[in-house]
Amino acid sequence: MNEHSPARIAARFLRSAELARAYTVTAFVATFGAHAITATAGAVTLGTIVVALALLGAAILAARRRELRLLGFAPTTVVVFLAWALASTIWSYDAAATLGGWLSLAGYGFLAIVVAHVRDTLQTVRALGDVLRGMLAASLATEILAGILLDMPFPFLDIAGEIANGGPVQGLFGTRNMLGFVAVIALVTFIVEWRTQSVPAQTAVFSMALAGVLAVLSASPTAVVLALAVTIALVALRLVRRTTPTGRRTLQWGLAVTVLLGLAVAYALRHPILRWLDATAGFSLRADLWNSILSWVQNRPVQGFGWHGAWAEETYPMNTINFLLGQSHRSALNAFFDVLLQLGWAGLALFIALCAVAFVRSWLVASERRSVVYAWTPFVLVALIVDSMFESFTLQGVGWMLLVLCAVRAGQARSWRERLDLAASGGESQDPLGTRR
Repeated sequence: MNEHSPARIAARFLRSAELARAYTVTAFVATFGAHAITATAGAVTLGTIVVALALLGAAILAARRRELRLLGFAPTTVVVFLAWALASTIWSYDAAATLGGWLSLAGYGFLAIVVAHVRDTLQTVRALGDVLRGMLAASLATEILAGILLDMPFPFLDIAGEIANGGPVQGLFGTRNMLGFVAVIALVTFIVEWRTQSVPAQTAVFSMALAGVLAVLSASPTAVVLALAVTIALVALRLVRRTTPTGRRTLQWGLAVTVLLGLAVAYALRHPILRWLDATAGFSLRADLWNSILSWVQNRPVQGFGWHGAWAEETYPMNTINFLLGQSHRSALNAFFDVLLQLGWAGLALFIALCAVAFVRSWLVASERRSVVYAWTPFVLVALIVDSMFESFTLQGVGWMLLVLCAVRAGQARSWRERLDLAASGGESQDPLGTRR
């Protein structure tokens, strides 16, 4: 075929690094800006953007098919979880709504898979850093416009205009908790940019200050918990990296046991903890909601009521739960309870396996490879998993995309597939960044 034929030109364009970066930036803008897009242009516009990105992503992967491996395309845990969510259309009370919820889940997940295959971790961090800098700056500017310059709320963006009173602010993300979550993810990303010298020092300092200010102004109690969890993970990772290779395995097992014991103690003391949190954050609403969900799960303990994602007013049994509680929740305010209600104990086991496998893989890679860029994946996973205890962001839009992105990235760096490749290549790693220290 002629090198200058339209087909060859199109193939080169689809394989180009410039398109890969533009695609990654656009995918992040669409996912992190989902609320703003929906509020200003409608849900159909957002859906059209996601579908268009998915089709373009499929074309990019097709053009790069020689670089891809079928075994390493997506983690088994992600595929099985998606398969179980799709199977729930069989027993759902509203198969059409379940299919729609699954298509949203699959769409955002596919965007993450494309990004993971066309960009490495550092390139992903740089693209995400640029997007979050712009969106956080736009959020602060919009809050100043609404709360100080015009002194009026912007209801269509769910901005209350309270910045002059010290918050809480919502920015372009709809709620203060979502803004707090994004601010913590941004802080992790900006710190990695700073430590890898990917951006000028002035840009890094400005970015971290911007994220910190918005995290404080959001007045989100979950943001405080997320920041604390990431800080603990940072200290633990530094401790592991400074340990000799012979003592590292023992320390890793010690940390794992400590985490499990901590979770067990937190569960045993969940009611006092909730009462303490209720003093400032209204957590009793969550306790009532979770108790109601546990009662409903007894009717369908294994398979759940079918995948829907976000709760809609007409979706059963979510509408009944809201009616009985006299509330208008759009989620279970806990990703694990949401999965339990919608996909049963089987789905919850798959979701926990997805999170656990991704975190363990990424943690081990970050422990063994000295570059700070490898710490981005486990730290983001820590934020996602901890946030899942208070919100259901991880199951929708940007949260789900980040979870799948981290799972794919962790699987690329360390999995049973890697061992198959090593055996097939006579023990030579196929990962140019995979040299262990």
